[in-house]
Amino acid sequence: MNEARVNPAPTADDLDRRLILLLQANARESTATLARKLGVARTTIVARLARLEASGRIVGYTARLGGDEAGRSVQAFVGITVSPKAGREVVRRLTALPELRQLASVSGEFDYMALLRADTTARLDALLDEIGDIDGVLRTNSSVVLALRVDRQT
Repeated sequence: MNEARVNPAPTADDLDRRLILLLQANARESTATLARKLGVARTTIVARLARLEASGRIVGYTARLGGDEAGRSVQAFVGITVSPKAGREVVRRLTALPELRQLASVSGEFDYMALLRADTTARLDALLDEIGDIDGVLRTNSSVVLALRVDRQT
């Protein structure tokens, strides 16, 4: 009896992983430099990047702020509880805040967990008031980041 085999979705091979690691260290690295560091042709890197972007594995490139710029801001994790059926509108309103860095729906005590970055504690206070005033937000709970111990986001 012959069984049809279903091939699982292809996983990133070692070259993809090494390429992604280099991009996480410096997303502005030229394709020629990446190719040289990885020991492959530049056209291979161009093709890999196109495939990684098309598959959604790479969804964008960004600039990270240096120590001075990041050190002049204040970050806070904010747990947000919303009323039933208000989630979509609350998310839409939160997304409009430029200080919102991340928003995740979570299990547990809160419905959402937001990461905010503001220039000053006064601006953070105003943001928390704005969030609390959004229709459907029942409660927030904030924790200000005192020190970043590990940062693997690049």
